[in-house]
Amino acid sequence: MPSIAITGATGFVGSNVAAVLSARGFDVIALTRREPSISLPWDYAVVDTYDVEAVAQAAQGTQAIVHTAIANDFQRLEPSEAYRAYPGLTQSITRAAMSVGAKPVYISTDWVMDGTGHKVTEDSIGQPVNTYGYLKALGEQVIRDLSPGVGAICRIGGVMGRNRLIEGAPRSQDVGFGYFVSSLVDTVRSGREFGVFSGPGVNLTATPSLAAEIGATIGRIVDRNAWGVFHVVSDDAIDRWDLAMLTAEVFGLDTGLITQVEPGPGDRFDQPVPTDTSLDNTRVKTELGIGPVSVRDMLEHLKAEEDGALHPVTTSL
Repeated sequence: MPSIAITGATGFVGSNVAAVLSARGFDVIALTRREPSISLPWDYAVVDTYDVEAVAQAAQGTQAIVHTAIANDFQRLEPSEAYRAYPGLTQSITRAAMSVGAKPVYISTDWVMDGTGHKVTEDSIGQPVNTYGYLKALGEQVIRDLSPGVGAICRIGGVMGRNRLIEGAPRSQDVGFGYFVSSLVDTVRSGREFGVFSGPGVNLTATPSLAAEIGATIGRIVDRNAWGVFHVVSDDAIDRWDLAMLTAEVFGLDTGLITQVEPGPGDRFDQPVPTDTSLDNTRVKTELGIGPVSVRDMLEHLKAEEDGALHPVTTSL
């Protein structure tokens, strides 16, 4: 069977990508920096992911290395540590992939954009306004420089879903779109009021992603040996309030518990936040043959995941 190595497979996005690819018939190898503290449903190799030769040895014979690992606490990293954890690590993974003939697939973000455009196309290089966007944009350039005509960059945003291995989310609503839907659902289902962030310093509009759909799209990229930038997002852009209302409709939540608030001091980002990070996904459609994927579709498939299985919009598992 074809095999794929994945960094960050125990994380939120990585665990969904690994689960979907495994269900599609790929042999998944999780590249972990230490012995996992939980049981993994896939093979794994404990490896220093900064060591090109060690990663190459662990990934020998794989079709691709999917790089989902990130440092979630990047704001607390010293500049040299941040560089090493983001573009530095991407460089090691990409060099290892190219040395064994595997396709590097890099997970990037809509925050590489400055937030002043709307439905930005996949040929845009981006213009980050904060450290996180800058670090991820540097990672994209690593792919362009070290694996031209081979490597794939998947920009995602406002990912819906849950970690497949660990209960709970690493954080609740923030000024970005990450964890927004799950945080809203969990809060309102418990009978508590949920304040949708609004106002200055908030990412107000996005084209969300579904974690399972990210995995399905990566499977297509590998199957078709596709390369370049792909926006793995919904077809339609949506603002935070409309997303909250649509989530309530799909999940049957009490809209009376949903309000609008400005984030408090502890919830604010200490750097500029892009306002509109919506992305155009035309190239995903034309290059990979993917059909309609609306925000409603994503929410309905996310709700279907309450049966314990994954439900990508465009792939039946």
